[in-house]
Amino acid sequence: MVRVVRTGQSAPAQFDLSKQSVSELNKFVHGHLEGVTEVRVENPDGAHSIAVAVDAPLRIEIGGNVGYFCAGLNKQATVMIDGNAGPGVAENMMSGRVEVAGFASGGAGASAHGGLLVIHGDAGLRCGISLKGADIVVGGDVGSFSAFMAQAGRIVICGNAAEGLGDSLYEAVVYVRGGIRSLGADAEVQPMGAEDTAAVTALLAAAGIGHPAREFKRVGSARKLYHWNVDANQEY
Repeated sequence: MVRVVRTGQSAPAQFDLSKQSVSELNKFVHGHLEGVTEVRVENPDGAHSIAVAVDAPLRIEIGGNVGYFCAGLNKQATVMIDGNAGPGVAENMMSGRVEVAGFASGGAGASAHGGLLVIHGDAGLRCGISLKGADIVVGGDVGSFSAFMAQAGRIVICGNAAEGLGDSLYEAVVYVRGGIRSLGADAEVQPMGAEDTAAVTALLAAAGIGHPAREFKRVGSARKLYHWNVDANQEY
């Protein structure tokens, strides 16, 4: 049974996943949400697939750690995770905002088309893999092969980047404040222009992170993999 607390015009719905199932929660947020603008989820205890495929302007607050695919396929909703997130958080997000207070495991924001993903802690390997237009801000470090085959969008990394950053990068851009262990194929450090400075400033402000944009460097595509080169002998 969903408990809806009415305070004036708002109607926050409260779920306790120690007593209710994730299926019940997801069925509720996919339904007719008359007068409901906020959902509070307690005791997630690492459950998987919480708040997936939400297509409504809801604010969903999750009070703890979540498993894989939390807020996957998100559209319109603001999902706040007060803990850590398992693999694939905000995977294939279309719009809205997903925010992780702690650590995000592998594949955070994979294939995301739009919206903003904010990770206040570190992110695991392949953060932003195959990114297709969303923005990602990471307050800490990212793991190996982050931004692998990222096609469009922006990633701001406030810490360090592990091996293979931006491997096979297309038109996405990565901004890194810390060190880069190694760049992937066809990725290169490029000059920061005025547009880059403005973009980083705006994204950090949106994420609530206060680093100055001048401390970041830009990583973009060298565009050498756009066309087949028969003389390369498969060596890129």
